[in-house]
Order: sequence, then C-alpha cells, then structure tokens
Amino acid sequence: NDVLVRKHTESVFNMDGSQSCRSPSRQKHEQSHTQPNEVIDSSTPLLPATNGDENNSAIQWFGIDIGGTLAKCVYFETASSSVDLEGAETQGVTALRSFLKSAVTYGSTGLRDAKLEMSETIGGQTGTLHFIKFATSRMDGFFHMVTTNGLASFPKVVCATGGGAFKFEKDFKEKLGVELMKHDEMECLIRGLHYLCRHDTDECYYWADPKNASTHGCQGTKVPVHLMANPYPYIVVNIGSGVSILLVESARSFKRIGGTSVGGGTFLGLCALLTGVESFEEAIALASGGDGSKVDKLVRDIYGGGYERLGLSGDVVASSFGHMPNPERRAEASKEDLARASLVTVTNNIGAIARLSASISGVERVLFVGNYLCGNEMSMQMLAYAMEYWSQGSIKALFLKHEGYFGALGAMLHKLDPDIQQ
Repeated sequence: NDVLVRKHTESVFNMDGSQSCRSPSRQKHEQSHTQPNEVIDSSTPLLPATNGDENNSAIQWFGIDIGGTLAKCVYFETASSSVDLEGAETQGVTALRSFLKSAVTYGSTGLRDAKLEMSETIGGQTGTLHFIKFATSRMDGFFHMVTTNGLASFPKVVCATGGGAFKFEKDFKEKLGVELMKHDEMECLIRGLHYLCRHDTDECYYWADPKNASTHGCQGTKVPVHLMANPYPYIVVNIGSGVSILLVESARSFKRIGGTSVGGGTFLGLCALLTGVESFEEAIALASGGDGSKVDKLVRDIYGGGYERLGLSGDVVASSFGHMPNPERRAEASKEDLARASLVTVTNNIGAIARLSASISGVERVLFVGNYLCGNEMSMQMLAYAMEYWSQGSIKALFLKHEGYFGALGAMLHKLDPDIQQ
C-alpha cells in the first residue's frame, strides 16, 4: 500500500478523481466556491432515488478493499427485494442473504462484524450495511466459498480498492466471472470515513484520561466527538500492513505527508517469529497477557527513576527489546511478554511519527484508522496516551468505530454518488 501511494506524496487528490498541484490563486478560487468547514445536514438526501437507471444496477451494493493482510467487504442489503434484478441475479441475491444471515463466521478467518451493522437509506433504498472481513491469505478459500454456495451469479461487477484489487483482478474474472471496478485506495478511505462520520454522530471518539498501556492495563472512557462539525484540517494515520499518513485539508482534497513500513504486518510478523502465532487475533490475545517491561528497557532501568529535566517518566520505553541481550532476561521472558513488547514497539513508532507529522503540519486532530486497531484497545490507549503526553495535551488522538471498512464503503459509494463529498 505504501508503494502504491508514494508517488502521490506531493500531489493533491481531488475527489472527482483528478490529481493536481494547485497554485495559491486556484486554492483561493476553490475556497470561494467551497466552505471546507461547512456541515452537511445529515437529514438531506445525499443520493438520488433509484428509477431503473444506472444507479439501480447490481454494482451499487458491494464494495471490497483487499489489503496485504485483510480483505474487507461492505454489502448493502436492501429491505425490499425489488432491485430490478431478474433470473439468476435474483436467485443470487436470495442465496447471498441466506448465507450472510446463517452465521457470523465463515471458514477459518471470515467474520461478519454484526455489532457494526447500520440501518441506512441509500439511493432511495432502505436497508442494512453489513461489514465482513477475512484474511487475504485465504483468498482461494473465498473463491471456493462463493462458488460452492451459489453466490457467484450476483453481482457481475464489484467496486474494489486496495492493492489486492490489482493482484486478484484476473482471479475474480476467471473464477467468478466478476469484473472489478478499481478505485484509488486513499480516496476511497476518505470518502467512506466522511460518509460514516456524517451519518453516525457516535462514529468518532477519543479516550478520556488514557493511561500508559505499555505498563498498565487498559483503562479510560470513550467520549464521542462530532468530527464533521468543524473537521478541517486533520490528519489520518492509516495503519494496515504498513502505515500511510494523510493531511486532509478539505472535503475535496488531501495529500500524503508520510508513512512507515513498520505497521500491523510488522507486529504480526514479529509475533509469528517469536511466539509461533498464526493470526492477528492470536497475537493480540497473547499480548494482552504479557508484560512489555520484562523485554523492553525503560527509563527507570537506566536512571533508577524518571529523567525529569527532559520530561521522561520512569515507565517510558528507552530501548525496545533492550533487555534481550541479557541471557537471564531472555530466559525469563514469556511468549506473552514478547508479544506485548512487539505491540508496544510497533505502536510507539507509529505514534512518534504521527505526532511529528501533526506538529510539522500545525494540526491538533489526528485520526487513527485501520484494521490494526480492530479489537486492539491496548494500542488505541498507547496512542492516545503518547499523543497527549508528548504534546502536553495539545494534540488529541481520535478513533473510529468502523475501523478498517472505510475503503470498502468508499469504493461502493463511488458508483452510488460520485458527488458525495459535496
């Protein structure tokens, strides 16, 4: 993912799909026509009603984001079965609905996040948004499941994003007879994020009084934030296999300002090597029972306490895995401790880069998104604590409920409403 967007680092993405480097005069002209901080009334219909035209085709109800570690799907199940489909497509819709409702888990890694389902009115149709994910490494199993359960007859075109939309495009066509309509990954992320934040005022939140979860258990309270009340500018830290950092300047434009290869894939890779786990969920469960201070060298291990002159408390990590050169400390470290230290190492690095990016950009709001944070409250609180501690309270870390699904939703919305950002 990092490679795919690196070439756009200095460019501005426009939500109509174009890309440009804008001059100050053009920025001034655009601002005269668009108020970046304007709140879109969520009661106003954003999408046209369906009238049997192109918007009413089967393409509109699916979006998929195929990342390096996880594939995420968004499916809009209409309350009415009348979506102008005939024959095999109607049978496909029925089969799909029946299959989705039959379970919340599919195969060894598939999961329908039932707690995230939303009732929505989209394109004049009332229905339910479903959110599903599975390991990208199980893509062959996904193709087999779709074929054996009779789900391949609907739809014939799916809006897709992520690196896997290119990697698996041929497989979708040859094995399922499905065309992938590919869309830019970062544009889909922002589009989906804005949509959910407008339609669910509890989508965005921060942690009140976060503790240092690298040495304490998870504590704190989630406090809702209405992001779209006055959103711009803000920073998005997208944590997938790697990390991309975006500066969102208005509803129409954003640019990539940084990133790192040390992300969720790094955490899972380290845990696989050090502990033998095979899934992200296993790694998180293992880390939750560990003590990172048995692996990492803290400030107090060097100074006997905090280094007050530099504002360093004693429980700040001074050296990740710093105790491991000592044979006795290695023998004492459990698999749980190693997993916890891996989580702390990756999360602290992401937090440091994010804070630096925010400081350089002069931005006080930072959104952390991505599947790395799904079911991972330890990392959320580490990030929240780090941003608040090191910025002396001036930078607030924000989080979102539908972590990981914004890209898939944004891909689906591309077809439904090209002007949704207006």
